[in-house]
Amino acid sequence: MRQLRFLQAMNEAYRQVMAEDKSVMILGEDIRGGIRGETKGLHAAFGDDRVLDTPISEAGFTGFATGAALAGLRPIVQFQVPSLIYVAFDQLVNQAAKMRLMLGGQADLPITYTIMVSGTRGGNAGQHSDNPYPYLVHAGFKVVCPSTAYDAKGLMIQAIREQDPVVFIASAMSLPQKGEVPEEIYTVPLGKGQVRRPGTDVTVVAVGHLVPEALAVAESLFEQRGVSVEVWDPRTLLPFDRDGLLESVRKTGRVVIYDDTNRSCGYASEISAVLGEHAFSSLIAPIKRVTRADIPLPYNPELEAAVLPSPKQLEQAICSVWSYSK
Repeated sequence: MRQLRFLQAMNEAYRQVMAEDKSVMILGEDIRGGIRGETKGLHAAFGDDRVLDTPISEAGFTGFATGAALAGLRPIVQFQVPSLIYVAFDQLVNQAAKMRLMLGGQADLPITYTIMVSGTRGGNAGQHSDNPYPYLVHAGFKVVCPSTAYDAKGLMIQAIREQDPVVFIASAMSLPQKGEVPEEIYTVPLGKGQVRRPGTDVTVVAVGHLVPEALAVAESLFEQRGVSVEVWDPRTLLPFDRDGLLESVRKTGRVVIYDDTNRSCGYASEISAVLGEHAFSSLIAPIKRVTRADIPLPYNPELEAAVLPSPKQLEQAICSVWSYSK
């Protein structure tokens, strides 16, 4: 099977869905320019009416997309960096997320919000390094966070076809990743996680770009110490595949959560709560979380590395729960 980069898989998803459904449009800043490649060629293929370069007004074009969806279109809204969603929070959280309820179920809002370069790429400081998906899960949005090029295409196509608002997290460190991607149009279902590596001793729940790091640590620990680590990728953060996670944890009895959001009220906290409520009797060891520190990311590379989750921290956490009660 051919290999595509994550960005190329996104571009192919856009092209195939826009060719299939004339109600799909895409808008945002520098969409026609295609600065990274995910929107390259879309304007030439689909024209002015369906590929809109917007003014630098996130609240404005986010609200515009809500109106377009209510009028029967299927807009894709692209934010070029994650922190830009904050200035559009009223339109996102107070309007789009609540509109169907406020209208008594009389209208659908098939909007896809693509958040590009989520997280840090190294040295981008506090205002360009956030992973804002816990905020959006809290607001009730469907949120997908693919870790592979295959999932990037399949989850994007499914997100665009949904009748509800969906947030697509394109992690900065995932964008250059390559993987096998079919040419045909296909979908990955929302709310279905995947075991990326089977194991029997410890379950590692890794989110987004941290999945490849977790796989590397799992392989190393198996070779060096014989620890059998199962790596489980939720893929969709809401709806969440609780049954899939519980199946893994009931097998291993030990859990480490590897997530690039803050420790307090981050996504790892929600997974921990799910396990505490539904798998407590299956746990052999306390749940461990490997997360960001509760501070904005510093610009200095050494300080930045000190507050981000790392493979070394993950390895230490796995060994800690593996040796517990032995």
